[in-house]
Amino acid sequence: MEQIKNVDAILAQLKNRGPMTSGSLAEILDMTSMGARQHLLRLEKQQLVSSFSQRAVVGRPKKLWQLTAKAHAKFPDRHADLTLHLIDSVKVIYGDSGLDKLIRAREEKIIVLYKTLLDKCEGLGAKVAALAHQRCEEGYMATVESVNEHEYLLIENHCPICSAAKSCQNFCRSELAIFQHSFGENFLVERQDYLLSGDRRCSYKITSIAR
Repeated sequence: MEQIKNVDAILAQLKNRGPMTSGSLAEILDMTSMGARQHLLRLEKQQLVSSFSQRAVVGRPKKLWQLTAKAHAKFPDRHADLTLHLIDSVKVIYGDSGLDKLIRAREEKIIVLYKTLLDKCEGLGAKVAALAHQRCEEGYMATVESVNEHEYLLIENHCPICSAAKSCQNFCRSELAIFQHSFGENFLVERQDYLLSGDRRCSYKITSIAR
């Protein structure tokens, strides 16, 4: 049971933080370097992680570990098969315009939820933190990084609707519009990282423009 717990913790850290050394994993998870390496080697045999070398400024190259596509698939894509079937059905029955109407209806509903949530918060930091908490509840494994008091990053380390987004990228454009409308005209929301462009995550820079 403890071994399974450690393995899950390693996969979660690599999902959240991206490629890491075994030493960094060991330090974060409070285990020995040897223990971390042994877990990683077992995961490598299961084709859940792979390693690569990164040149260091000084000294020997670093060996970094990262998740494989097989490991990424272990994190849930909510109701992926059902969602794809529904998208195909809507296209067949109502055409692309029908799908656009469906996405807009979803967009409007989520904006009401998010805007109600954010309007209760004072300050950009509190607003982004509240949104990140809500997105975590929805399965996005969201975190927040502060750039300065006027600028924050919303980072989403997992996309639970990835299959739907791959099938219809209007879902992704909709997400950006949802965030912008939820924060309002005093804030600018810009996408920084994009999972479907090959980045390991999606992230958004949120800047206060009313100072």
